[in-house]
Amino acid sequence: MRISPTMSSPCWAGSSSSATPATKWSDTSTSATTPSMTSHATTMPPPRSLAAASTCPWLSCSGSRRRVRSNRAMPSIYIQTYGCQMNEADSERVLRGALALGYRAAEHPEDASVLVLNTCTVRDNAEARAYGRIGQWKALKAQDPAVRLVVMGCLAEQDRDVMPGKVPYVDAIFGTREIDAVVARLAQWRDNFVDGDDGGEDRLAALEGYGTVRHDDAHADPRWNKLRAFVTVQQGCSYYCTFCIVPMVRGRFEDRTVEAVMADLRERLDRGAREVMLVGQTVNHYHCPQTGARFADLLELVAAEERVERLTFISPHPNDFDEHTFQVMGQIGKLNQRLHLPLQSASNAVLKRMNRKYTIERYREQVALFRKYCRGWALTTDLIVGFPGESEEMFEETLAFVNEGTFQNGYTFIYSPRRGTQAAQWSDQFVDPAVAGVRLRRLAEAQDRLTRAYHRSLVGTTQRALIVGPSKKDPERYATKIGQNVTVIVPKQSLDNPWLDVRIDKAYTWGTLGTVLGTAAHAAAPARAVAHLLPPLEGGGVPDEGPVVFDTVPREAAAQPR
Repeated sequence: MRISPTMSSPCWAGSSSSATPATKWSDTSTSATTPSMTSHATTMPPPRSLAAASTCPWLSCSGSRRRVRSNRAMPSIYIQTYGCQMNEADSERVLRGALALGYRAAEHPEDASVLVLNTCTVRDNAEARAYGRIGQWKALKAQDPAVRLVVMGCLAEQDRDVMPGKVPYVDAIFGTREIDAVVARLAQWRDNFVDGDDGGEDRLAALEGYGTVRHDDAHADPRWNKLRAFVTVQQGCSYYCTFCIVPMVRGRFEDRTVEAVMADLRERLDRGAREVMLVGQTVNHYHCPQTGARFADLLELVAAEERVERLTFISPHPNDFDEHTFQVMGQIGKLNQRLHLPLQSASNAVLKRMNRKYTIERYREQVALFRKYCRGWALTTDLIVGFPGESEEMFEETLAFVNEGTFQNGYTFIYSPRRGTQAAQWSDQFVDPAVAGVRLRRLAEAQDRLTRAYHRSLVGTTQRALIVGPSKKDPERYATKIGQNVTVIVPKQSLDNPWLDVRIDKAYTWGTLGTVLGTAAHAAAPARAVAHLLPPLEGGGVPDEGPVVFDTVPREAAAQPR
């Protein structure tokens, strides 16, 4: 069992008022989704604090380093990201803008001219960690007053009025829809970091690489991480779950045009991306404001891009799936064979108080449709225990639903009240923390058992896997991800192809160990004609249909050497 203090997952934290952005979200932006609460992660990785570019290595910033003196250094930037994929995508966009301005990306905060912290406010723990990191960076600014500190993201949006008083040494604070303003401020600061001819000032050396901290199962380097790209299709949410902060800090539903999404996608493909994640707070609610295209149409269009070799998305809402979307998902061979479908609770009484707008019966219907069209896929979820008013009987309903074996993996969380949300006002109905802790352990243990069983079912099979990067615990091994989003740790190989055929040998709760059998074939999948959704693709038309690479081979065949 693994309990992660910084877990971030799909769809949440509480708010009942919509954000009023100071700057309208640009249709060229890239953002991502999903907050969290007090969490236990079964085998899904904890939320990553990541540096904002698809080309950066994930590096820890712990420990002290000697500052580097340079007579004339290019300005450098270090970005640390807490929270969800939406934050990761926002950070990536800032870094891309910084690089275009001539900044270099620093591997460590001690080496940066500008320090950017992209924050999360889904839980008290996330806020405390953010303010703690800002406090640590204060020392760097004390050493060199020329260093600039920037805070952005959800906590910055929420605490916009009080943050200047709490951390007066921060140079700039930007909300969730002010990404362009961050880049504009970097442009204003750029020339201030270049030394004069006398070379007498203490400046920071620009280092190659892209720095950050990522709490994940792998430390990726530029060779592998550039293969993965976040493409924002939608942000904000108008569901107003009573526990969720998203509408307050991210605003209501806002969709990008298909044309903007595809332009962003092709830019990322030009830079070497092969795996694409479509991100949004409620991604399957997507509705193109120009063409009327829905989420299923967008999936088909993105999959039709020949250079996209694996496609995934996060995070959906159960209400926004229909039979047609599930049918399309099952027909796209490039899609990751894993659906993350947040449940939160299996008690109708709790779901109603959460304002989830579905019942457990409706959720079962959606799962049945998913299983009908997406055979062999993994289903994962989010679950909250200790929600205000949750009785032992209500919790037992959720535990019983999990014990049915519905989910192959899951995030489990203790409810964390978020100020400004409706549920936070129900303090007289808060569940005793000790009771909530017991419920969390029971639920986590139940899901862990099922997750281990699922991973054991993969032992002996051959899977097509993408290298994520060196394993965090053993840099002499690679961490890879298969189509069901399961981690497979394999020995390092000298390979030019990041796609591997791996045989799964051992199973654990966190993932699996495997053996590399060789490089995998290029992924090709049938693509429907969806050109009516967008002006003709560059190069003309939709790629020809190709063979579907099936991820799993029979156990007997997998045992044969290649």
